[in-house]
Amino acid sequence: MNTTTSPAAAQTTPLLRWLLGLAVVAPLWFWAYAHLTDLADAVLSLIGLTRQTALGEALHFFFYDTPKVLLLLTGIVFVMGIVQTFFAPERTRALLAGKRTGVGNVLAALLGIVTPFCSCSAVPLFIGLLSAGVPLGVTFSFLISAPMVNEVALALLFGMFGWKVAGLYLGMGLLVAIVAGLVIGRLRMERHLEDWVQVIARGEAVHVQAERLNWVQRFEAGWRHVREIVGKVWPYVIAGIALGAGIHGYVPQDFMASIMGREAWWSVPVAVLLGVPMYTNAAGIIPIVEALIGKGAALGTVLAFMMSVIALSAPEMIILRKALKPRLIATFAGIVAAGILLVGYVFNLVL
Repeated sequence: MNTTTSPAAAQTTPLLRWLLGLAVVAPLWFWAYAHLTDLADAVLSLIGLTRQTALGEALHFFFYDTPKVLLLLTGIVFVMGIVQTFFAPERTRALLAGKRTGVGNVLAALLGIVTPFCSCSAVPLFIGLLSAGVPLGVTFSFLISAPMVNEVALALLFGMFGWKVAGLYLGMGLLVAIVAGLVIGRLRMERHLEDWVQVIARGEAVHVQAERLNWVQRFEAGWRHVREIVGKVWPYVIAGIALGAGIHGYVPQDFMASIMGREAWWSVPVAVLLGVPMYTNAAGIIPIVEALIGKGAALGTVLAFMMSVIALSAPEMIILRKALKPRLIATFAGIVAAGILLVGYVFNLVL
């Protein structure tokens, strides 16, 4: 009996397995997401508590939000892992190399949305962009957009607050990234790069041959993305939800409204200052955002806090110091902070 498998059949079988697997998993994902409240109610009933107590309310928040955020995170990261196979770092460099200021800033900020980099991991790519001949201001548009307007933050905001909040966050985040990049580019601060980065930046542009992947490889990349990112961030997610649950259950509503509400004009800059020493990712911070808003904090103030945690974190500044001189870091931080303040006040004004 001949058991030899043709090359075409060998490629079709893995693809068929992926499609069948997705056909089973996708409906289960949607069913689980639609029954999160039932799950949290059942767990609370099982341990003999009700939502009428502070502990019961905090635990209900925790049991509702933990599977919700993890489900969203897993689904989004898988899909974006596939999308990002079309935007590999080499291709990102190739797309931005040679682009003019203005067009390049817009393109860099848009690419930042679909590239999977946190503020720290974006720094090596930032240096790579400079080495590919991308102007300094354009690279900063990418460096600001990549962590601050990432796909996970957008999808979680959409799932929790609706399309208006997600859309405004997207628009304002892109505006901050584009304008900040334009301002830094206009200031012509290339001399404030560290000497070894200036040497790299003077090198020849990189020319990249795009790699062609089949759909099995793209699905595998999406799953690898899930294992790497969800496997890395889930402790932050649990910690963020636990903190959010404590705020939700125990912090009096009047207290949060008094220090982070619309009436306190100073709350936006204070929120930005509070966020700088922290470091987490969008998935970890959004449950805290949800809990703070539920307690009466103003949306703009809370989003300003979230943006400063993600885009102006102290660890990012330490890593940037390897590549940038202090004056350029201070300029970058000052411009981004001003943009975040603007976003906070605009959100508080219109929502």
